[in-house]
This record gives sequence, structure tokens and C-alpha cells, in this order.
Amino acid sequence: MNRVSYAPLVAAVLGIVSLAIGAAAARTVHAAGYDRPTKNATQSRSVVVAQHGIVAASQPLAAQAGLDILKRGGNAADAAIATSAMLGLTEPMSCGIGGDVFAIYWDNKTKKLYGLNGSGRSPYALNRDVFKQKGLTSIPGQGLLCWSVPGCVAGWEDLRSRFGNKSMAEILEPAIAYGEGGFPVSEVIAVYWRATAAGLKKYPDTAKTFLVDGRPPAEGEMFRNPNLAASYRAIAKDPASFYKGAIAQKIVSFSEANGGYFSLKDLSDHKSDWIEPVSTNYRGYDVWELPPNGQGIAALQILNLIEPYDVRKMGRGSAEWFHLFLEAKKLAFADRAKFYADPDFGKLPTAELISKPYAAKRGKLLRMELAAKDVAPGNPLLQHGDTIYLTVVDKDRNCCSFIQSNFGGFGSFVVPGDVGFVIQNRGQLFALDDTHLNLLEPHKRPFHTIIPAMVTKDGKPWLSFGVMGGDMQAQGHVQILVDLIDFDMNLQEAGDEARVRHDGSAEPTGEAATPDGGEVFVEPQVPNETVAALTKKGHKVAPARGAGFGGFQGILIDSKNGVLHGATEPRKDGAAVGY
Repeated sequence: MNRVSYAPLVAAVLGIVSLAIGAAAARTVHAAGYDRPTKNATQSRSVVVAQHGIVAASQPLAAQAGLDILKRGGNAADAAIATSAMLGLTEPMSCGIGGDVFAIYWDNKTKKLYGLNGSGRSPYALNRDVFKQKGLTSIPGQGLLCWSVPGCVAGWEDLRSRFGNKSMAEILEPAIAYGEGGFPVSEVIAVYWRATAAGLKKYPDTAKTFLVDGRPPAEGEMFRNPNLAASYRAIAKDPASFYKGAIAQKIVSFSEANGGYFSLKDLSDHKSDWIEPVSTNYRGYDVWELPPNGQGIAALQILNLIEPYDVRKMGRGSAEWFHLFLEAKKLAFADRAKFYADPDFGKLPTAELISKPYAAKRGKLLRMELAAKDVAPGNPLLQHGDTIYLTVVDKDRNCCSFIQSNFGGFGSFVVPGDVGFVIQNRGQLFALDDTHLNLLEPHKRPFHTIIPAMVTKDGKPWLSFGVMGGDMQAQGHVQILVDLIDFDMNLQEAGDEARVRHDGSAEPTGEAATPDGGEVFVEPQVPNETVAALTKKGHKVAPARGAGFGGFQGILIDSKNGVLHGATEPRKDGAAVGY
């Protein structure tokens, strides 16, 4: 055999970080005579198939940490926390213990889904008058004014104490070891780090923590974070130390010394909430999301709007399909801007928003021949009738769909002293409009973009999945599900398939929709004829900008064969690993 021909084969098997590179590698494989048995010539790598358990995450060392926990007798809850802790170390711009967490958990003993809202609240002392006095009409994305209480550590402990079977010390052991000894920075994460260097340099403690000789670490360079390892050690000994012990004292002391609004009461009063997931049925599959303050129900609204159409007949990659999706997204996001907020501060019409009758009413506004330029929210009460995502399924078929975020890259960019992590900037997503449901009030949860998801069929778990990336998340959930259900793709194909993203809808912060209908960004693999047809329908189409198309991870449960199928995002450094 010709030696040169091995190169493309190896590239196809190992997978490629960039989707564009992955597509080129697959074409080369085909040309060399190595035909992959798949419907999609651009599939970047094989689906991971394993019998006992799979962990899928956006960084290989993190996925391996979770897998090691599974092999040592831990379950999906234990492995999810171990993976999350490693991601906080290895992908610190996207997540960490200074951020929040949400999870959907299938417990195979009770045959039931559980929802965990691990998001934090605004400081008691921060209100809208503070911003008026400072002459601010919106909440800045950096600094201490956008802080909300980090919910991650409490979320970890709530998940572990209810479902796990390992101690926090054992779960955090791998992340502590890598924090002290160092880890090699992976390719895509190195790019993210470099892009945020200017912000990191603004704050002395942040620069000390995340820069090496004043610069971000390069790809393949070893990086250590002993301060984060020390915080992990304190949490391993007592998770409450984050909210009532030494870590809490450090955070509050820093806040008080630097014009912030955090108090010890803000931290000690924090608690997660166990909540009921909500669902809609899409072509025989029950799709589960968490209710607000997150945006998960937007995915359910979009699915309800597109279900009456024959998407399969439209065809994958077609202008008809993408147009239908984009118009449904606009309708759902108009409601998102008005109705998604903290349910503790007023009754929200969640059940009405995700109902089929409401979708039928809103669907009358959808025009298949022309793109809408201005979409107003509906009235459901008139009806009567930068983030990481990871997922784990264990040998007993417990399933954990888990998402965690700092919100923006490196969150507020502020590391409070020597703790080794930044505090999130999730408070930026409050509205300062006095009439808005999502308006800033003391001790309130802001609107959240991060959403885990799960799909059941005939009462059994079928898919645990998520897609990272701000407003792209709900859009990504729908595109993944349509690829699987309507277009019969396998799990990795669905992750690799070219996506579109609409920007320009009104926001829950009070920001109005763009007057021209917004922009539609498309990845390079979307056919030129599709782009032309979308443009003809009135969409303002632009080529992909940056990495804003998500970060998919998924595990499909094949009950018939007793195996698991895992896939990971080719747009990230991700890995799906199993045994």
C-alpha cells in the first residue's frame, strides 16, 4: 500500500478540531479509496460506541477524568462533577467555580428525570438606583458590577449528595493533581486564551493567575494553577467553605476593597433548586428542557412551530428548511425577550408558551415565502388549554446532562485575590428597564442562556445532549434534533453538520430587535444555492464569524443493543471516551 495514503486515513479516524479541516480530510479519504460507511461525506470522526459508560466533554483530559471515575465505581453524577472540575482548570475562560451550573439527571432507580437549577442571585445591596447614580443605562460586562453569586459548588454538592456514590475528595482528586502539576493547553482553548489576553491584563490578580510572563499560554505549553488547586482542596474537605468559610471571606473582602456589592450574607444564603424539567413531544420523542430563568423552553417552542411541516421532504441543507427554522426561531425569541425571567419574582406563562395550541396560533405568523423583519412577542395567557457542556451515561444507565458557564469569556475578568478563578459576569443579563420581567432586583436570578437537554422515548432515556454558545444554544438544540430525527443522521454526523445562526432578536436585557430582521450567519459548508435562495427570501446572510456555532456533546442510548453512542463537537477540542 502506498505510504502517503495513510495520512488522510489517520486524519479521518482521529478527527479534526476544525469543521472545515474535517470536511477536507473526509474528501481526501474518499479520493484515496477509503470510503467511510456514512451518509455524510463531511463526518469528521467515528461515533464512539461503548457498552459500560461514556463521557463527552469539550476537552480530552476532562473527559478522561470523568471516565476514570466511572471505572472506579463512580456513577454519572460523580463523573460529571469530576469532568466539570477539570474543565474549570483546563478551559477557564468558559467555566469554573466562579460560575453557575444547570443539570438534568435521569435516575435509573426511580425511572425519573430531575432538574437542578444551580444559578446564583444578585447581591442584596445592588439595585437599579446604583446604575442610575453612576450614569449607566446598561450593566457592564467586566468588573464587579456584573457579579452574581456563583452557584457551581453548591450545584456540585447537591448533585453528589443526592445521586453520587463517591466523596468530593475523590471526585476532585484529578483536577487537583493537574492544577498543581500542570497540563498541556489544547489547540482551540489556546486560541480563546489568546483572544482574551487584553482583558486579563487589566486586573492584577487575574493576570497573575492566567498569564505566563504577561502573556497567555500557547498551544501545547504546560500551565499550572496552584491557587485553584488549593480552592479545590478546601472544597473537597468541605464544600460549604465556598459559601461560609475561607473562600467566601476572600471573595467578600476583595469585593469590599474594590467597590463591589457582595456580602457574606449573599454567599451564605445561596441555595440551588431542584426543579421539574418541562417537555414537548416532537414526532414521538419527548424533548426535555429546564424552565426559566433559563432559555431552554425556546427550543421547545421552535420544535412546536416546525413540527407541522414536512422537514424531511424539504431536505437537509435546503433553503426551505433553514428558512422555516429561522422564522420559527424569531417567533420563539420574541417571547424569550419578554417572558423569560426568575419565576420567584412573578408567575411566568411557561406551560402556555410550550403548548401546542399556542404554537398553532403563533405559527399563523410564519411565512414560508418571505423573511420576517419585525417580530413581536405573543400573548400566551390568552390561550386556555463563552460555556461548557458535558454529558455522562454510566453502566446502570443513569444519565447526566450538565452545563456550566462564566457567561462571557473569563466572565467578569476579575479574580478575587488568590482563589484561582474568575467570578462570572452573569449579572450583565439583567434588564434595567423598570417594567421588564427580567429587571434587576436584589437577590434575584438573572435570565440565563445555558441549557442542558435530554430526550426520552417511550418513557426511557434516548439522548443526553447539549450545545454551548449563548443565543446559539436553543438554536443548536433544534438543529441537532432535526438532523437526528428528520434527516436520519448518526450522532457524530448531527454534530458535524453545518449550522446556521440568527442574530438580532430582542433580548431579555431590554435590548430591542434590530430593525432589519437581523443577520443569518452560515458556516462554509452550507451550499451556495441555499445561501442564494435564503437571500432571495429576504434574509440578510453573512459568512460565519468566529466560533459562534456551538459546542455539541451527546450520548445516545441504544437500548436494543445495550450500548452507548457518544459524539463530540469538532468545533472544539472535545472528546467522547468510553469503556
